[in-house]
Amino acid sequence: YSLTDNAIYMVPYDILQDPVTGLLPGDETLPHAWVRDNVYCILSVWALSLAYRKNADRDEDKAKAYELEQSVVKLMRGLLQCTIRQLDKVEKFKYSKSTKDCLHAKYHTGTCATVVGDQEWGHLQVDATSIFMLFLAQMTASGLKIVYTRDEVDVVQNLIFYIESAYKVADFGMWERGDKTNTGIPEINASSIGMAKAALEALDGLNLFGAKGGPESVVHSLADDIQHCQSILSSMLPRASTSKEVDAGVLSIISYPAFAVEDIDIVNITKEEIISKLQGRYGCCRFLRDGHKTPREDPNRLYYESSELKLFENIECEWPLFWTYLILDGVFINSPEQVQEYREALDSILIRGKNGLRLVPELYSVPPDKVDEEYVNPHTVERVPVGKCPLKWGQSLYILGNLLAEGFLAAGEIDPLNRRLSTVPKPDVVVQVSLLAENDEIKQRLQSHGIDAETLEDVHPIRVQPSRVLSHIYARLGRNQRLGLTGRPYRRIGVLGTSKFYIIRNTIFTFTPQFVDHHEFYLALDNHMIVEMLRIDLSYLCSRWRMTGRPTITFPISHSMLTDDHKQIDPAVLATLKKLQDGYFGGARVKTGKLSAFLDTSCCAHLTFMDYSEQHDFHFKDLIIFFLFCWKVTNKHFCLDEVDDLAVYLDQLLAVPQQSLISATKGGLSRFRAAAKKTQEMVSLVHKARELNIHNVHMYLPTKLFLLSRPSPTVMTFSPAKASETQAPQPMNLPRDNNGGIDYPALVQMLKQSQNLQDQTDILYILFKDKGMDWDTKLHGKGWTVRRLLSDLYEMAGNLKHWGLIRMICGMLRKKVEELDAACSDLLIHQKHLTVGLPPEPREKTISAPMPPDKLTRLIDEASENNLTIAILTQEIMVFLAMSIRTQPKIFSEMFRLRIGLILQVMVTELAQSLNCSGEEATESLMNMSPSEMKNLLVHILSGKEFGVQKSDMSKSSSTKTEVKVASKQGGDIKLVRKCLGLGQLCLNMMAIGSLGATLMRDSRHGQWLRRRRLDGALNRVPVGFYQNVWKILQKCHGLSIEGFVLPSSTTREMTPGEIKFAVHVETVLNRVPQPEYRQLLVEAILVLTMLAEVDVQSVGGVIQVERIVQMASDMFYNDQKELGADESLLERDHVTGICRLMYDSAPSGRFGSMTYLSKAVASYVEDFLPSGACAVQ
Repeated sequence: YSLTDNAIYMVPYDILQDPVTGLLPGDETLPHAWVRDNVYCILSVWALSLAYRKNADRDEDKAKAYELEQSVVKLMRGLLQCTIRQLDKVEKFKYSKSTKDCLHAKYHTGTCATVVGDQEWGHLQVDATSIFMLFLAQMTASGLKIVYTRDEVDVVQNLIFYIESAYKVADFGMWERGDKTNTGIPEINASSIGMAKAALEALDGLNLFGAKGGPESVVHSLADDIQHCQSILSSMLPRASTSKEVDAGVLSIISYPAFAVEDIDIVNITKEEIISKLQGRYGCCRFLRDGHKTPREDPNRLYYESSELKLFENIECEWPLFWTYLILDGVFINSPEQVQEYREALDSILIRGKNGLRLVPELYSVPPDKVDEEYVNPHTVERVPVGKCPLKWGQSLYILGNLLAEGFLAAGEIDPLNRRLSTVPKPDVVVQVSLLAENDEIKQRLQSHGIDAETLEDVHPIRVQPSRVLSHIYARLGRNQRLGLTGRPYRRIGVLGTSKFYIIRNTIFTFTPQFVDHHEFYLALDNHMIVEMLRIDLSYLCSRWRMTGRPTITFPISHSMLTDDHKQIDPAVLATLKKLQDGYFGGARVKTGKLSAFLDTSCCAHLTFMDYSEQHDFHFKDLIIFFLFCWKVTNKHFCLDEVDDLAVYLDQLLAVPQQSLISATKGGLSRFRAAAKKTQEMVSLVHKARELNIHNVHMYLPTKLFLLSRPSPTVMTFSPAKASETQAPQPMNLPRDNNGGIDYPALVQMLKQSQNLQDQTDILYILFKDKGMDWDTKLHGKGWTVRRLLSDLYEMAGNLKHWGLIRMICGMLRKKVEELDAACSDLLIHQKHLTVGLPPEPREKTISAPMPPDKLTRLIDEASENNLTIAILTQEIMVFLAMSIRTQPKIFSEMFRLRIGLILQVMVTELAQSLNCSGEEATESLMNMSPSEMKNLLVHILSGKEFGVQKSDMSKSSSTKTEVKVASKQGGDIKLVRKCLGLGQLCLNMMAIGSLGATLMRDSRHGQWLRRRRLDGALNRVPVGFYQNVWKILQKCHGLSIEGFVLPSSTTREMTPGEIKFAVHVETVLNRVPQPEYRQLLVEAILVLTMLAEVDVQSVGGVIQVERIVQMASDMFYNDQKELGADESLLERDHVTGICRLMYDSAPSGRFGSMTYLSKAVASYVEDFLPSGACAVQ
């Protein structure tokens, strides 16, 4: 081939490209321009322009190169104009993530207008927007000028915000249909996540004006969002989505153009999976059971019937398009053999067009009269080309492959941002840690242990601020009043974002991690939890840091990290600090030192969008205020007060050093006035900080004005000694008025006089329930509402680490984990569905898709039946599960649904068994556990390790029998609250232990298999390959019946065995069983049944009653034990299921093992359907 030969292929593009917008239509008859197709189509034009520019020896070639470049610019600007016309949707989607508010997938070729309604097409296709942005970055880096103005820069910045949450957005994917049943159900797609990750990485720090641009034209992505996408891709691949176990479209993200996957092993496994399962003689089919344009597809129906998918098996259309991806992949991995193999294969199926041009057809289909033959013997029938010819998308990639294979272009020329190097091993990361003491006193205590730390004054002029200030700052990025763009939605900044230095208004800032803020949620009150979160973040930084320079964590040591007597550093914190100084902690290489010493080796970002322009302010101030006012009135997301608050806060903060010195030459009155003015300004700064929800203000202000400890008004008098008393409390008599009702003013006086923390909680709970949070008690004058008193009580309980009270007060204050939605999303995107609330349905609510924080909190409250404590524990467990799945994903294997309500019940059961106490005492013990102890208990349960406690050491275990009694007595004063909150719900499943537990727990050798079955049943854990085997047995019967709910055999016609969707469907039926140990026996019975799938028999009957098999096995077990003289109390049957309780505790194997009896029961149940000699029962 020559350049001229390849240029001939461009003639149709020149003819079809719209002269006004530059867009390309889908075909000659339909003026619809698909975003994704347009970007792919223009790639070959861009590549040819680069080849002409590189090989131009004549003026005509240079002119041709320029002409081709301008065609590229015109199309890309046409797509940008389409987006600008829909900025209202960009703005809405940033907050709603709704399919109703997304950008359209296609536009009118001549006008850039929309062509179909919002709900008339699967418009939400994150990969389409992302590939446009990816090549906007690549083409800009190659020298093209696509973005012209600052307004357009803001548009691109907001498009970054549009796609940055791709890892938790369910969309319709690159095939525009979502779930493969083609019923319009969106799902999380690996192809969308990968393309979004590539776009975010490519655009981060890119100057959209090219070499001539200034700092104002630079756009930013957040590293934490990028790494979220990376984590999800690693967990999903080679699976493409919930309904598609493999999809050839993933080739676009594991290789050119996205190169989104960093693990070369995952890349190779995914590619092998696609080739082995999807490749045929004419290309690759898109995914298994794809009915698109097959002879059996009904063209008059948009959607498929669920059972119809089986008809498309083995006859899926094959697309030559995917061989063009594999050619490009061979070029980039430097595999000439792969390039040659697929070029030869592709050349053999191309269609010869006019002038001998080789055209890439859309797809090859099985002829209608050969369908049955192909179904029986796949890949044997000669297929015929169907659809568009050429498919412009495929034709463009074919031309691009030719240019690269023939040497007209080098790989780096069409990848100027070096995306192809994503799998190159990265150097080891060293995390820099700077210790920041709250005051000189803490600094000296640390020095006494040989640990160097700095105070805020020591690090000046570097400014230290909490992470929420950085969240407020990034919320201003991309704001454009004229276009109605509000910038980035306010969200927490992760550890990757807070581990950089920032230059803001010519001042260097660093930010403390989010996990040290205990005011939003109580986890940070636990020093062991802080240490654990620091360890996780350090490990995360080591594995996920991809930026230039080293990450730097500024770790504050505050008074909350002291021991209870406030005289020493907490031992857990002290031990951690010593490990940090040793240079290795939690698998991470660490270097401690001064902040100023880290400046040269750290990553530093310049946030120019926060720079203050005096000229802009003085000349346009009135106009801007007018626009701000208009947008505040018309746009609910835009908040003038928030903008002003942040601006004023930063202005005052940066002005403090200049005002910190009062001239000594001034007279007495002048000095007094100057000091008074300074004090007034500092007080104003503190108030402004609190308006931005910045707590512990004195930690972040470079002045000693607020460092002195001063008494502050408290809720009431309080005696720590009273809190530690262990004698039985006296019952509290509520004051009554003349009508017999509660006398609330007298109750407030009781509150004022009380010195017991539990009594105070009781009283405030009554006021909270009867009067509401905003009722003014006037305890210390006007303004002392119930909310304010509870907030003060929360601080006091936090200082005393009284976890039971902390959780109750936290529930009353309706506090929620700031990262609750992120924790939920982390679990969901690891393909784990969640349920909240206690079983059964409808009380137990299922979460199968990410949702906004407020909606998620409401759902938890509803599932908890407004039980404040259950709701707050649910949040806590959800966060712990997310932390665990990030650090120990293997313990979640073969678990597709996490039932938080059952997990809580199992935690109570574990404590009751370990402490040999009642359910009520175990519940009380659970409530009084510190967060770190609760997390350790959860991890023990998830990992299947035996959980035990020692009666002598609270710090090494969750509690003790003796301590449970003490905690129960200490909690006696709050029994009114506990009764109202309904904590007894957690004890409900303790009834399931019954006499069996009382008998078995006397001997440590017993109860182990009961515990294992209860844990596995509650966690929905099943053996490896269980769901694939269920799929096979369903093909040999009419269905499986479990407690009256049938799993029909028709499910196999809708779903393939490797789909997560199938596994979730099976789990849904199993989860109808509320008793976890009984559920696990049913799983064992099904496991025995699946062995029949290997038997050479066509059918094993109609609908198999699984519970009947278990009942038969239980009866056999009972009779054998009876004959052996077992005690009647041991053979008691479960009054709900009728199963012999002792069978729950029998080992699976052995003479009296559960599998032995289940195998006999299965053989008995299906023997009429088995061939002679297939199974022998002894």
